[in-house]
Amino acid sequence: MTKDEIYEKLKDILVQEFEMDSASIVPDAKLYDDLDLDSIDAVDIIVKMKQYIPEKIDPEQFKKVITIQDVVEVIYPLVQNYKL
Repeated sequence: MTKDEIYEKLKDILVQEFEMDSASIVPDAKLYDDLDLDSIDAVDIIVKMKQYIPEKIDPEQFKKVITIQDVVEVIYPLVQNYKL
């Protein structure tokens, strides 16, 4: 799975599950400041993305995540063996 594919899956989740405007979901959007997500929402996003992640997720990896692109960068190495 490419970074672009991860971004698109993440964007789909935010639009469908969190009813966000897709135009506001850009790589440099800050999860908490720009998208008004909280820590529970962040956990929900990771749970929704788990279906694409064959590896075990270490919550410590997500503590420093600030933007959408940060989420993509953390997930990317975890999904290298995933087939769409």
